[in-house]
Amino acid sequence: MMETKQLTGSKALLEACIAEGVDTIFGYPGGAIMPIYDALYDYTEKLKHVLVRHEQGGIHAGQGYARTSSKVGVVFATSGPGATNLVTGLADAMIDSTPLVCITGQVFAHLLGTDAFQETDIINITMPVTKWNYQITDATEIPHILAKAFYLAKTGRPGPVLIDITKNAQFQSFDYQGYTVCNHVRSYRPKPIIRKEYINEAVQLINEAKKPLVIFGQGVILGNAENEFKEFIEKSGMPAAWTILALSAMPTDHPQNVGMLGMHGNYGPNVLTNECDVLIAVGMRFDDRVTGRLDKYAKQAKIIHLDIDPSEIDKNLLAHVGVWGDCKETLPLLTEGIEQKDRSEWLQVFAGYAKEEYEQCIKDEMHPSSEEMTMAEVIHAVNEITKGDAVMVTDVGQHQMVTCRYAKFNQTRSNVTSGGLGTMGFGLPAAIGAKFGAPERTVIAVIGDGGIQMTLQEFGTIMQTGINVKVMILNNQFLGMVRQWQQLFMDKRYSFVDIESPDYVMLANSYKIAAAKVSKREDLVSAVTKMLAHPGSYVLEVMVGKENNVFPMVPQGCSVSEIRLK
Repeated sequence: MMETKQLTGSKALLEACIAEGVDTIFGYPGGAIMPIYDALYDYTEKLKHVLVRHEQGGIHAGQGYARTSSKVGVVFATSGPGATNLVTGLADAMIDSTPLVCITGQVFAHLLGTDAFQETDIINITMPVTKWNYQITDATEIPHILAKAFYLAKTGRPGPVLIDITKNAQFQSFDYQGYTVCNHVRSYRPKPIIRKEYINEAVQLINEAKKPLVIFGQGVILGNAENEFKEFIEKSGMPAAWTILALSAMPTDHPQNVGMLGMHGNYGPNVLTNECDVLIAVGMRFDDRVTGRLDKYAKQAKIIHLDIDPSEIDKNLLAHVGVWGDCKETLPLLTEGIEQKDRSEWLQVFAGYAKEEYEQCIKDEMHPSSEEMTMAEVIHAVNEITKGDAVMVTDVGQHQMVTCRYAKFNQTRSNVTSGGLGTMGFGLPAAIGAKFGAPERTVIAVIGDGGIQMTLQEFGTIMQTGINVKVMILNNQFLGMVRQWQQLFMDKRYSFVDIESPDYVMLANSYKIAAAKVSKREDLVSAVTKMLAHPGSYVLEVMVGKENNVFPMVPQGCSVSEIRLK
């Protein structure tokens, strides 16, 4: 007979976290979650709690942690505004397939529906932006509901789960019979059955292809399939292009890595998408920022689409062959069947486009003749010093596109950014979480002067934890991406994009963080070197050109073939 003991709901929750291998929790206490925090007081040797300065900061930190560690991020928040402050992060994690378990406190069960103090219906509010959510009103449910939450968050296509626990359930004592990890949920199939006939059809198309192109997404990283993907690419000889969330799944300098897809992607992979004869998509969803106009996208090509989520296949683009399954399992089956081929002639076509892009676009960005510094040369300076070994965390805007275009990576899980939702304010808290997830690695946050002002209160989290995060603020004194669109498509009618900033050096110093500002090119390398050599967190503000634009660019509503170099 299993031994039972009396345990409160709060302690049962923390026991669940320990059983699931949780080591770090990001959170902010409040009235409705206070019993859990009281229990946490006795668990600090086993569970590290990071007190953030805002619940949105907490969930973005949880995302950064999950992205670098490959574990589930765990976030605590109270009811009402504490819970609703998680919604942006939940939406971000949902669209970017980031595994999270968020625990929110809730008012006593007998007060539900009475508009009690700090009561919100967080279950209905978050239903569209969670993989699963559930409200617990009885402590006896906590062990098996938490087990299900962790299982759903991390299996199949990962995503965020929210569990709302009423205050009475947190206080309630019950006969605790231990914790059993969940490995099955009825009617939920995390991995679709692989259909051999589709593998065979895909193999035949690849073997017959003259000009195939592989485009790969974050599914390669989420499936821990980087090695399987490398073997597939190298045997096939095919060029491979990536979405921004897939960046770092394949080393930047791999000879078959032909660059980034999409609106601010590289010239060759965008144009040649509309010239390849077979397009193999691995773990990506044909987002509009990648495809441009769908009615003019890859019409000449046979489409092979590999995805763990069957709902993504044929959603935006009809596939000639849809290969369901985990790419860690489907890629080796394809590799086994395909012929080893030399496609160097086809790769040279990409190289020709890359040379043209360099001459017309990249050269001016990397080695500008103007006095103003460019964002690209800042990232180039970082590359020269880190040699591609750092984790780069970006906020959203021009600096994000520039970092994704120019940053060098040698190992996977090195690029952390907000992809599908494009959440300004993501960068600073996500970098904090990324460092907790990969404490042995150098973590550099690249943030614009707009995004940093959305969550800069998280400097307080850096101060209190003493964590070592390098923060580079690329300050162009504009909301740069919006300004670029206004310049190119709205006759330079710069409507409310001119943004002023505080003195970031003084601000950082007030949080006991070392800081510096650089505005001259000749000081850049020494400033970046000093930042990276500093033993603790460091803020470096870099003044860059006010009206520099990010090119190439596929204007909205255009085909990827209509990409502009200038």
